[in-house]
Amino acid sequence: MMRQTADAVVVGAGHNGLVAAAMLADAGWDVLVLEAQDEPGGAVKSASLFPGFVSDLYSAFYPLSVTSPALRAMNLEDHGLRWSHAPAVVGHARSPEDEEAPLIYRDVDRTIANLDPRDGGAWAGLFEQWQRIKDPLLSTLFSPFPPVRGPVGLLRRLGTAEALRLAHLLLLPAGVMAEKLFSGDEARLLLLGNAMHADVPIEAPGSAVMGYMLIMMAQDGGFPVPVGGAGQLTAALVNRARSAGAQIECGRRVDGIEVHGGRAVAVHTADGSVVRVRRAVVADTSAPRLLRDLLPEHAVPRGLLRSLDGFVWDTPVLKINYALDAPVPWRSKSLGEAGTVHLGADHHGLIRWMADLNTETIPERPFLLFGQMTTADPTRSPAGTESAWAYTHLPRGVSDDASADRLAEAVDRVLEEHAPGFGARVIGKTIQRPSDLEASDANLFAGAVNGGTSQLFQQLIFRPAPGFGRAETPVQNVYLGSAGATPGGGVHGICGRNAARAALAGAGARGWPRRRLAAALLSRVTR
Repeated sequence: MMRQTADAVVVGAGHNGLVAAAMLADAGWDVLVLEAQDEPGGAVKSASLFPGFVSDLYSAFYPLSVTSPALRAMNLEDHGLRWSHAPAVVGHARSPEDEEAPLIYRDVDRTIANLDPRDGGAWAGLFEQWQRIKDPLLSTLFSPFPPVRGPVGLLRRLGTAEALRLAHLLLLPAGVMAEKLFSGDEARLLLLGNAMHADVPIEAPGSAVMGYMLIMMAQDGGFPVPVGGAGQLTAALVNRARSAGAQIECGRRVDGIEVHGGRAVAVHTADGSVVRVRRAVVADTSAPRLLRDLLPEHAVPRGLLRSLDGFVWDTPVLKINYALDAPVPWRSKSLGEAGTVHLGADHHGLIRWMADLNTETIPERPFLLFGQMTTADPTRSPAGTESAWAYTHLPRGVSDDASADRLAEAVDRVLEEHAPGFGARVIGKTIQRPSDLEASDANLFAGAVNGGTSQLFQQLIFRPAPGFGRAETPVQNVYLGSAGATPGGGVHGICGRNAARAALAGAGARGWPRRRLAAALLSRVTR
């Protein structure tokens, strides 16, 4: 039986776990990362599913990665990472007959030329505001609760009145924001389609945040991809963590965390080994996995366990990977330039689609994201071909195989309507069902890719349960460093950074009072 000792054990080598490992190792800690799968990366991986083609298995475009202060601080370009861009960032076909779908380009004037003439000034003004406020706004959204520096920075740059107007705007339903800001369908649908990258209905309060951020990130820095596949982002993170001294071991599943006196003292693995912990455990696992399965029952307040009974996962994902022997034959030729394409629904169609998901109905006309990876990165497949994927959602709780096959057929119909002859160009196709996603990464429970719903009732101090909003847990030196913690899903590394910072603060003499206060607050609200 293998026995080891480490200052910190990071459970899971997803991107958040790797960020946390690098930061703790930078601080001089002896760090061991234990990953259940045979390779690191979590939901940031690529593979050769078809000869000569590289397919991203989960996440693919990374606007949050190039914006995130956590990943920017890693200097991943020094560790082998290179970025690539499609000629256009994202487009949204309004209907199958649309021959001039609007697109966002990284050149704001080119974007505006795509829009209804009435919306050019509004788009330009929104982008000018974004450039002024993006740093304090992202600091506000990415900080543990309560954020301090970000709101102060927003007040300084905007003044109280404009800051309040911005807060009100971001708390709107995306549908209301779109109508409030724009007059034409082009800009409205670009906002709504990007809002649907999260699982929040466009008529729900707070759904505007994702749409606003993504259209502005698309305009500002684009939706880049790693040259050579998503796995190259993971490779750079692995190189970064190891260069700092972190040890990463794959094929070692953690089965439990041993707790004595309110502190984690060891982790137990499926192979029967025990790793003693001197300082901290960072869990890059789902919140229910950490709080219900890994921690002993005596270490988690009963009130918190009851709260987890109401934990809501985001809707399951169905992903289809394609190899095409020629570019996609779009009706709207402009879509051939876009890395990301939104298909299948206008404003009312998006509402109907969400209604299907919420009533356990398999959508006949699903809204879908379509990725043209060779368009974004020519290394992904031979010249003149396209490595592509489609991504949509199933309702929660439906049967996996039959429902997934039926939805996959609907996806192919939507693609054929928007690109007649699409099917004839497909030379390879694989379907990743929700069960496939979970089997390859336990954090993707039932095909949920965001660590839990992004709706307001499970964000901020309610993520993953009322009383959180930070990486701290009821166990003094155990920290949640996954998308299950604030600020949630997306490849930004903030959850890992927040957990590492909390662990470093908690281990210092000045950190213990703050750590005891956080534990007391958690205990009070979960009692």
